[in-house]
Amino acid sequence: MPFITVGTENSAPIDLYYEDHGSGQPIVLIHGFPFNGATWEKQTGPLLAAGYRVITYDRRGFGNSAQPTFGYDYDTFAADLDVLMTELDLRNAILVGHSMGTGEVTRYLGAYGSDRVDRAVLLAPLAPYLVQASDNPEGVEASLFEGFKQAIIKDRFAYLTQFCNAFFNYEENRGKLVSDEAYRAHWEIGARASAKGTHDCVDAWGTDFRADVSRIDVPILIVQGDKDNVLPYPKTGQRLQPMLSDSRLVTLKGAPHGTPWTNADQVNEAIMEFIGAPAMARA
Repeated sequence: MPFITVGTENSAPIDLYYEDHGSGQPIVLIHGFPFNGATWEKQTGPLLAAGYRVITYDRRGFGNSAQPTFGYDYDTFAADLDVLMTELDLRNAILVGHSMGTGEVTRYLGAYGSDRVDRAVLLAPLAPYLVQASDNPEGVEASLFEGFKQAIIKDRFAYLTQFCNAFFNYEENRGKLVSDEAYRAHWEIGARASAKGTHDCVDAWGTDFRADVSRIDVPILIVQGDKDNVLPYPKTGQRLQPMLSDSRLVTLKGAPHGTPWTNADQVNEAIMEFIGAPAMARA
C-alpha cells in the first residue's frame, strides 16, 4: 500500500495512506468525518471512466493512515495535504472535499494558494464559520461541540450510531437512499478510527475559515442537501456561496448530509458539469 510521510511522533513516522489511479487531470478526493477514502467509491468509478486521475487519501487518524495523538487541526490537515500535493507533484488539480474534508480544501487554498489547483468542489461545507460568536451570530452554540466531545469520551461507539443516524437521516431514508448494509459499513469504518483523533477533530469543526474564504481565487462548486442534519444548510453552504466571487451553489432538495452516498448520481452530475465533462454528466 502506498504511503506518504508527513511527520513523526517519537520513534514512529506519521504516514498517510493514499490511492492514485488513472491518468489525466488529477482530482483529489478528501473524505468526511469519521470515515476514510473508501467512502468515495461512488465517485471514483465515474471520474476514472471520464478520464481523470483520481487520488484519495485517509486523513491522519483515520482509515489506514497513522493514528498520532496530535495534529487534529486544520493548519496541520492543510499541511498534510500540501505534502501530498508536493510529493505527487500535482498540478492543475481539482480538489473535492466532503464535510470535514471541505476544511482541508478551504484552509489549503487560503494558506498555500492556488498554484497547483484549477478549481474545487465543496460538498456540505464547514465554512465559513460554524461557531456562534459576537461577530458570527449565524453560528451554532459552542456548547454543542462540548456535548459531542463528552459523548465520544463516554461511549464513542454509541456516538457513532447517533452520528450515522444524522449523517444519512436514517429513519427517513432507510431502505430508500441508504441500505442497512451501507449504514453498517460506514459505522464500522468510523469505529476503526483513532479514538483520540475522533475526539480532537470536534474542536477543528469550530475553525473560523472566513479569512481563507476571502483568499480563494479559483472557481468553486458547492453542493449540499437542504435537509443536512450535521452541517445546517442555512449556516454553511447557503451562507458561504455569496462570500465567494466565482462560485455556484447546487441545492439537493430533501437530501441529507451524506450525499456522496445517498445522492451519488446528483453529486456526480454536478461535479462532472463543473469540471468540464458534461457528456459524462448526462450519461
